[in-house]
Amino acid sequence: MTDWLYRRTGRFFAACADGLESLLAEELSALGALDPHPSFRGVYFSSSLGTLCRVNYMSRLATRVLAPLATFDCHSTKYLYKTARGFDWSSLFDAERTFAITCNVSDSLITHSQYAALCLKDAIVDAFRESCGRRPDVERTNPEVGLDLFIQKNRATISLDTSGGSLHRRGYRVPGFDAPMQETVAAAIVKLSGWDGEAPLHDPMCGSGTLLAEALMHHCRIPAGFLRERFGFEGMPGFDHSEWRAVRAECDSLVRPLPECLISGSDVSRDAVGIARRSLQALPGGGEVRLSCSDFRELEGFSGYVMMTNPPYGIRLGMKAEAERLVRELGDFLKRKCPESRAFIYFGDRSLLKSLGLRPSWRKPLRSGQLDGRLVLVEIHDSPAGDGDSKGTISY
Repeated sequence: MTDWLYRRTGRFFAACADGLESLLAEELSALGALDPHPSFRGVYFSSSLGTLCRVNYMSRLATRVLAPLATFDCHSTKYLYKTARGFDWSSLFDAERTFAITCNVSDSLITHSQYAALCLKDAIVDAFRESCGRRPDVERTNPEVGLDLFIQKNRATISLDTSGGSLHRRGYRVPGFDAPMQETVAAAIVKLSGWDGEAPLHDPMCGSGTLLAEALMHHCRIPAGFLRERFGFEGMPGFDHSEWRAVRAECDSLVRPLPECLISGSDVSRDAVGIARRSLQALPGGGEVRLSCSDFRELEGFSGYVMMTNPPYGIRLGMKAEAERLVRELGDFLKRKCPESRAFIYFGDRSLLKSLGLRPSWRKPLRSGQLDGRLVLVEIHDSPAGDGDSKGTISY
């Protein structure tokens, strides 16, 4: 039987978006993980299987949690196949279960990720045929076992996906609607803002409601995996169903109700508001989030609020000039109608920041997919004249 690496070391790897490594390390510590060590696009940590369940269920920032199986020097696909063929895969899962492989390669003699994944698949299938006379099937959409192959600088690491697919898929998003922001990035915005209900929160361009949903889950302590039907760790060797039930019950017991009028959102698109409402209603307390179909330029004031939004950028609108005009009008709206408020604005296109017309107190890099975006904080105060309308001033 192969002595898999994670069983020897007790070390796992939580992947995340570029730039969130330190924030994720803090989250993992709070969830009971030991010795978190930030690395490129993720954090290594030590954990018992019970804590591993908690991390998968509760983490808002991790995209998936991997259990390293083996690591070895790998300069060719032939050696990749030979090495992987020698592992006892039947000690990890049986031939009746489906599996799939994700692969990334960089700075290596092996340059084709799909071919590398194919070689690993062939090695696993052939090893099963040799050991038990039958093979597991590949299922790319919803596999029972997920494997990850990462080859960097001619060193291969094969890992088991303990999450069972990307953790950014919370389960509340309306199927078929392609929102521009991943849930984990929205969760990072909420976390970086420091908001936790000390002031009411409003998103004036809420779109499909991702920021509102993540704010709701954060404040009400709803586990990030609350709606997920299955996790990859449930098929791991040594998995304890009773321990997982206890972990889940403990996490669910922390959920608290949403205070009235604490979270609200609006959007000029009636369709977007309808989608946001359907998404939020999938979550506990989501029906208490107030939504309206409104143009933010026509809204009344929001004194003492936390404003949090992700304005449409040029690609989404189809024209850069329209995006610049919209951001400029957002800056005017904040200055005139949001006295004594703080605004956290995520710019997927950071060049739009200059159109806001307001100087941020801080700006933080935050990637979302291929977007090298920026999250900014603008603090808004009444002008000395105190009219709270056209003479807002910005502290920075």
